[in-house]
Amino acid sequence: MKMSKEFKTGIVAVIIIGVFIWGFNFLKGQNLFEGNARHFLIEYNNIQGLNKASIVTINGLQVGKVVDIRFNEDVDKKGRLIVEISLDNDFQFSKNSVAKIYSASLLGGQSLAIIPSYEGDMAVSGDYLKGEVESDIFSTVGEKLNPLQAKLENVIVSADSLFQGVNQVLNKNTRESLNRSVKGLEYTISDFRKTLKSVNQLLDSSKTSIDGTLKNAEQLTANATKISDTLISANIGATIKKMELTLSNVNSLMDSLKIGKGTLGKLMTDDQLYMNLTNASKEMEELLREMKLNPKRFVHFSLFGKKAKPYNDENNKKNKSNK
Repeated sequence: MKMSKEFKTGIVAVIIIGVFIWGFNFLKGQNLFEGNARHFLIEYNNIQGLNKASIVTINGLQVGKVVDIRFNEDVDKKGRLIVEISLDNDFQFSKNSVAKIYSASLLGGQSLAIIPSYEGDMAVSGDYLKGEVESDIFSTVGEKLNPLQAKLENVIVSADSLFQGVNQVLNKNTRESLNRSVKGLEYTISDFRKTLKSVNQLLDSSKTSIDGTLKNAEQLTANATKISDTLISANIGATIKKMELTLSNVNSLMDSLKIGKGTLGKLMTDDQLYMNLTNASKEMEELLREMKLNPKRFVHFSLFGKKAKPYNDENNKKNKSNK
């Protein structure tokens, strides 16, 4: 049977339409020839630029694509986004698994990675997974710079207020007073320089005296060193030993005197001997006084036989003669 030209044209048109429909759905992430694909839903507040046909991976392996992104129709969750993914792989994971949006490269473009969990019930097509968003490097830098920017703005505002206050303080009178203070400081520095110059001149004039004093001090130190050397070489140890021996002998002598040994010791310790010597001394004194007052009693020359007068104790005490 010979096909007509119109029939052939219709078959080609149907094929072209079918290819177009398949290609359109493929670009949307849907594969019409894979009827066993599993579909999961994830809810996000912000998808960070994720779009349809973005790839889905598990442990770095591409296992599916994003097939739909729509707003949640629930009034209580108005504004939240629901992402639908299609997985071609039959890899099993639990409902506690996390679907994380991350930046695929520095040039842009977001992908979605399923971080599988194996605890709890296994996920089946149509279940909701937990959604998370990983901050990219630019978002992280922005988050770090935002507080810094706020602090910098506060510093700039504070600096502006400070400069305004300084301008208010530094009015005309204040500036003139400040200028006078600076000039006074210059005069003070000039006077200080003059004083230093005078001190330098005084030190220069006294340099000779100072050198002489230092030289005398050096000579005195040298003499002291010589004296020290002389004392060291003078056998001080032997001298000290002799002094110790002398002191020991003196101590022995004093001990002998205390116990009454020897003539001097007996004299010091014997009271009777002391009293006898005292009485003898007293009688000797009286005898000498009597000889002085009445010498005729002891040396008598008389041609006429006149007798000497006897001893008179009362006159002797009064230091009178017996004439």
